[in-house]
Parts: sequence; C-alpha cells; structure tokens
Amino acid sequence: MNTIDNIPTSKLQRASKLVKTGAKIGVNYLKYYGDKLVNPKEDAKERLNENNASDIYDSLKQLKGSALKVAQMLSMEKNILPSAYVEKFSLAQFSVPPLSPPLVIKTFKNYFGRNPNEIFDTFSSSSVNAASIGQVHKATKDNKSLAVKIQYPGVSDSISSDLALVKPIAIKMFNIKGKDSDKYFKEVENKLLEETNYNIEIEQSLFIKNACEHIPNLYFPNYYPELSSERIITMDWMKGKHLSEFTAINTDLNLANKIGQALWDFYMFQIHKLKKVHADPHPGNFLISNDGKLIALDFGCMKEIPEDFYIPYFDLAKEENIKNPKYFKNKLFELEILRGDDSKEELDFFTAMFYDLLSVFTQPFHQEQFDFSDEKFFKEIANLSERYSKSTELKNMNGNRGSKHFIYINRTFFGLYNLMFDLKVKDIKINNFKNL
Repeated sequence: MNTIDNIPTSKLQRASKLVKTGAKIGVNYLKYYGDKLVNPKEDAKERLNENNASDIYDSLKQLKGSALKVAQMLSMEKNILPSAYVEKFSLAQFSVPPLSPPLVIKTFKNYFGRNPNEIFDTFSSSSVNAASIGQVHKATKDNKSLAVKIQYPGVSDSISSDLALVKPIAIKMFNIKGKDSDKYFKEVENKLLEETNYNIEIEQSLFIKNACEHIPNLYFPNYYPELSSERIITMDWMKGKHLSEFTAINTDLNLANKIGQALWDFYMFQIHKLKKVHADPHPGNFLISNDGKLIALDFGCMKEIPEDFYIPYFDLAKEENIKNPKYFKNKLFELEILRGDDSKEELDFFTAMFYDLLSVFTQPFHQEQFDFSDEKFFKEIANLSERYSKSTELKNMNGNRGSKHFIYINRTFFGLYNLMFDLKVKDIKINNFKNL
C-alpha cells in the first residue's frame, strides 16, 4: 500500500481537498445523466454510487482524522447507505494508507520528545495497521512484543472544522432540522475530541479491562502508561485474526457461538452493570486469538449512559411495554422522540414509526435465547430502514428526533447486531450477563 508523506492540517487545505472532491462528484453526475439515457437506470445509478464512493473515500483517506472517522461510522449503516458506499467506507475500519516511515519518526518525536529507538529496544517505522485517527507499529522492550499506536498529525485540531464541512451532508442524509440540531453535532464532536486524547483512552482501557476481564472467553491487552502520551498509546501486541477475517473463513459453529456469547456478554455487562459502553463495535476493534478467544481493542470511544435515558430506553425493549399504547407514548416523550410542540399528524406518524421499528429491533430482548444468524430478522430491519428512508411524509417533517444519547447507543446496537450476524451465531443467551 502507498504511504502518505504529509496530511493537510489547516482548515483551508482540508476544505480545498473536499471542494475538489465535490467537483469530481459533479462530473460523475454528468456522466450518470448520459449513462441512464442509453443503459438501464438501475445500472447507471449503481455506477454513479461506485464512482462517488470511490472519489469520496480517496479524498477522506488523504485527510484522515474525523472526516474519515465519519465515513467509518457511516459504513456501519448497512441499511441506509448504498452498498458501494458501505464497501468503500468499511476500509476506514482498519485499512487506509499509512504515514511514510520518515513522517512516522518525525510525528513520534514531536509527540514524545524522543525518537522511538531511544525508548524501545526495536521499533518498526512501517505501520502494520492504519485506521482513521491513528496507525499501529510493532515494537519490543524488555522481551515484550508491543503495539504502539501513533495519532496522525493535526487530527485533534481539525475536528471542529471537519465536522462543519460534513454537517450539510449529515443534515440532508438524516433529515435534521430545527434549532436544536446542534446538540447532535456537539455530541459527535465531544466524542471525537475524547478519542484524540490518548490519556483518556488509556484510563478507559484500564477501567474496562479491570471491570470485564472476568467474562469468559474474553481477552484484553495490557497497557503501559509510562510508554504512552496524549497522542501515543503502547499496549501488548495481541496475536489473532480480525473478526471480519475470521468470519470469512470460519466453519466451526460451536467456536462462533462461543465467541458470539462472549461478545454479547461483554456488551450487556457494560451497558447494564457499568452504564458505560464501548461505542465503536466494528470488526477492526476485535481479534480472534489462536486459541479461539475474543480480544477487545481500542477504547477511545466510550459512552456513558445516564440513568434518565437508560430507564426509558430499556423499558421500551420489553414487549409488554411496546404493546401498551399509553405507556409506550409516555416513554417516547421521555426519550424526546415525541415533543410538546408536535402536531397531531406528527404525534401519530412518529408513534406509529417507532412502534414499527422497536417491535422489530427489540426482538432479541423478548426471548431467553436468540438466533442472530436469522436472515429474516435482519431483512425486517433492512426493509423498515429502506421504507422510512424513502418516506416522503417523513421528509416533510422535522426529523430532528430523540435524545442526543441515541446517537452512540443506537450506533452500539447496530454495530453489535451486525457483528453477531457476521459471526452467524445461534442460541445466544440474552441475559447471561446477569450471572457474571
């Protein structure tokens, strides 16, 4: 893979890169208009999506940082984005062009005050894994194999300006309107700022490791604060396959079920016992060890769950509450899905919409055991997402709905469900975490 010798860090440089990308997309649309005159419209649209996805991703992978992180987040939305975008943006999870070795050494020295070879016994300046905010290098010290994550230069300083650039896209995609829309973007901005502070990530990693390492079939690396800083993290080098690599070749259902149960227990324990959860469940953050255990990595994105959100959110996971119209509606008000200034039309529409969504999405919580390999369940979710994404009625209403806490909690569940489906696990004990 080609390496990068510099990253645009100023607001002007980054905006200029996106403007050039916008011009390419404009050309793609001109090609599309001609293409659909002589070819089937569906085929022309697919080629447009492929060209746009490729041009957008090529731009974002040069920018790195929060712009690329947003693409990574969107890659989890398999039921919202066209497949061409999901396929391209998924590369942001663990496969983007790394910094060149000279830039790595320069960046490390800027962050730590010394060259890596002054600190470690050995250090490879070639990255073994590059993602949206940082890249990982292999090192050794005192006979220990270590992973050293180095943040890309300028990432922290460019978060606010990056989000301002992608804000118009997000507003259009998610039909966000109204004066309160900034609270959603502020939630994302604050989380991204946390992710760029590796001192916070070290604290969170140690907290989760200490709180969850008793969960069966789950491993964590050790972390080394003395070899870390605000922009560098050093941890144990963990051997294993990325979860997506594992699912592509695995044929052992018992092994998949063991890993899937560990993954489910890990998330349910965090959510219900700790009220704080790893809100970035994508395949690049999990390895499968050589002895068939789940290895959890990267705790930069953690979401605390306040009690006044937790209670109504999980009250609506209960089937009897969904089927109680008065109770159901009251909870929708508590979660800011319904609002006091809504018209009767809006109240009726959003009550019906969330009844449909929650009746399907909460099905795993209505049973003692659940089959996450059931394609019918995921097809129902996909059909509902597609139906409401195309709803002209919804587009004419204020889509600015729900507590800001939905952003990362829903992201967590969508990501977790997708991982469980990829593993093709059956008979997962939903409430097993209560025994841990």
